[in-house]
Amino acid sequence: MNERFIGMHNSSISSNDLPSSAGNAIKGRLLLSLGILSAAIIAFQLALMQVLSIVQWHHFAYMVISVALLGFGAAGTVLALFRQWLLKHIRSLLPVLMISCGITMSLVMYLSQLSFIRFDSYLLFANYTHIGRLLLTYLLFFIPFLLGALAIGLIFDHYVAAIGKVYFANLLGSAVGGLLLLAMLWFLLPGRIPAFISCLPVIAGAMIIPKRTDPSKQILRLFAFLAFIICIVTIVIPPRLHLSQFKDLSKALLLPDAEIKMEKISPYGPIQAVSSPVMRYAPGLSLKADQTIDAGTAVFINGDWLGVLARHSKADTAFLFHYTSFDLPYRMAERKDVLVLQAGTGMEVAHALSRDATNIVAIEPNAILINALQHELAPGNDSLFHRSAVIVHNQEPRIFLRADTSYYDLISLPMAGSFGGSAGLYSLHEQFLLTKESFAQMWPRLKEEGAISISAWMDYPFRHSLKLLATLVEVLEQLNVRQPHQHIAAIRSWSTISFVITKQPLTETAIQNIRNFCSQWQFDPALLPDLQPEEKARYHQLQDSSFFQNMDSIFSTGRSALYAGYDFNIKPATDDRPYFAQFIRWKSLPHLADYFGNRSIPFLEIGYLLVVITLIQIAVVSFVLVLLPLFGRGWKGKNKGEVLLYFGGIGLGYMFVEMVFIQHFVLYLGHPVYAAAAVITALLLFSGFGSFIAGYFNGKRKALLLLFTTIILLLVIYAAVLMPLLQRTMQVGLPVKLLIVLMLTAPLAFCMGIPFPAGLTWLARTEAAEIPWAWGLNGCISVISAALATVIAVEAGSAMVMWLAAFAYCLPLFVCSRLK
Repeated sequence: MNERFIGMHNSSISSNDLPSSAGNAIKGRLLLSLGILSAAIIAFQLALMQVLSIVQWHHFAYMVISVALLGFGAAGTVLALFRQWLLKHIRSLLPVLMISCGITMSLVMYLSQLSFIRFDSYLLFANYTHIGRLLLTYLLFFIPFLLGALAIGLIFDHYVAAIGKVYFANLLGSAVGGLLLLAMLWFLLPGRIPAFISCLPVIAGAMIIPKRTDPSKQILRLFAFLAFIICIVTIVIPPRLHLSQFKDLSKALLLPDAEIKMEKISPYGPIQAVSSPVMRYAPGLSLKADQTIDAGTAVFINGDWLGVLARHSKADTAFLFHYTSFDLPYRMAERKDVLVLQAGTGMEVAHALSRDATNIVAIEPNAILINALQHELAPGNDSLFHRSAVIVHNQEPRIFLRADTSYYDLISLPMAGSFGGSAGLYSLHEQFLLTKESFAQMWPRLKEEGAISISAWMDYPFRHSLKLLATLVEVLEQLNVRQPHQHIAAIRSWSTISFVITKQPLTETAIQNIRNFCSQWQFDPALLPDLQPEEKARYHQLQDSSFFQNMDSIFSTGRSALYAGYDFNIKPATDDRPYFAQFIRWKSLPHLADYFGNRSIPFLEIGYLLVVITLIQIAVVSFVLVLLPLFGRGWKGKNKGEVLLYFGGIGLGYMFVEMVFIQHFVLYLGHPVYAAAAVITALLLFSGFGSFIAGYFNGKRKALLLLFTTIILLLVIYAAVLMPLLQRTMQVGLPVKLLIVLMLTAPLAFCMGIPFPAGLTWLARTEAAEIPWAWGLNGCISVISAALATVIAVEAGSAMVMWLAAFAYCLPLFVCSRLK
């Protein structure tokens, strides 16, 4: 983003309209001010991701990155159209722009939470005004980025003679901004983070107000003082983040006498513990169970359900585990050594203790949650994580599996899906624990008699259960298990289905134990080696019996036909496409509309449809704000095709790479905000260094051809080896990981930072009038590319996005090959 300004203004050196003030020496105070502003812009961008993940169901990284790019793209257009006037008034404009950037950072959070502006993902298709609210939210967040980008652009243009110092301050500030946001996540509630960040641009602007005492400077000082007061007020009285009324926490707080017992700050999002005398939670419970369920305390992260606190030591609560479908693996055989992945509130840990497991290893990535369960919440779970049989590791499950050398009788995973379905709101969540590669990693950690267990809610139309079964079957085949049906057992309650995958074929004893368990507590066996048709729905009838036929097809050679013909995407998730909860298939929409009605379709897959809506809105807005103003000055150049291919190609390719890197590093670093911070900071840093030396490529056709060839080769190599390389180093410590991220990002980012300024220099020498159009095209396509990359990653995988990025860079390579 910021690196694009350096190219534009380096190229201006060759133009005839450079103001005489460009040679002025830049002062250290202005450099510090620029660094502070740059840090604020990056931190604010990441803070928006965190806020959106709380009030909605997703971090909307693609939308936030597009908003930031739109601000910089529109700023470039403004600079191109009004450059002389802006430079003439730069001394007054710079502090005004910076201070205004800070004010808007604090105020847009308040405005975005107003009832007539606030959008709700769940209501986008039930109340179409929310589509307009989504657009309005997008435009609100755009304002601070536009103001900050204008200030940065003016500094680069006016002090082009001191560009080295200027750009270093910009780069250093951007890098600090990413680290600053990560630190804030540990200590500040999300609603206060934007307010704290908003103080930085105000301070930056106040620093560069001239010391003279004429009335105009006094007005600027008063403006800065009032702005600082506004920022302080927003820190003391932060905006209330209104969670969607359909989020789990919102619904829990509607229960009689519901009370938030604990609230803690966490880098994964705020943690709340809610209790109510009428709260009950017993998924998979047998309808035959006749004991009273005690009131519980539920824990939420980012407003999403995490689990309840379970009392495992009381005899009258043991039935919560023993009389549910989740007890299946313990009914089949004895399980002494148990590994619980994504332990959450410890339900599976408590279950293992109630079944006399002697060695329980619990893996939970959220350190703040673990601390709360060991201290504030310990009375509600019988001090679960203080038990001598329980060992807790604060680590990502996939990272732990990579380094672990122990063997287990049982590996337990959290439940997939949500009660009543999730309307596809989690379709864009990267669920790396449910990919084929994840289950393949678990397999070597099983003892010879060991098993993996996982349950899912029974949604309709059937999606989670079929996709989960398809994943298990394909993993077994990948592991050269010749008869997968001999290794998988499953039983159904009225609302859940529980799977167990065993390392050895199911024994007659285990099969008989399963049948006895089902008969005693009125569960229906769904998968057994010798299962009879009349056993499948003895206690729980399904409105659609095709469920059993589809399960049989998954084991057969007709699986590919089922995948192709089923109305939903039930092909297993992979690390390249880790969207387990993404089920929509575009070609099935007409049939589903006929069956369920047009108004019902969106509620099956809202999350993915939201990306498409955002993509359309982004395309329209970027055209209106970036390209449309340029039509007023016309485009009479002779190189329209070359400009479009060159600058469009590098804009598309750059953003595709950024989005792929963010997805890959979500698995590597364990959190979307961490991944976004690392990728954006590293790309800005090293692309900036590339832009800084772009002058060496001026007029050197062979050098540019070599550059683009290098970028394309690097992208091809990264497409093949990046994910395997990351997986091989997942177990190393965070400092080493960050070093690896920098090493992987540096060569590609450095090379990708050169083409934009080099191309503008070429235009400045041959046809300077086309520079604004080059800027606008690059900005417009970059804005669209962030959302487009997400759509492609969902449909075809992140490797395909990387291949398309390589193809995009072939376009400027083609243009360079035609240069004389």
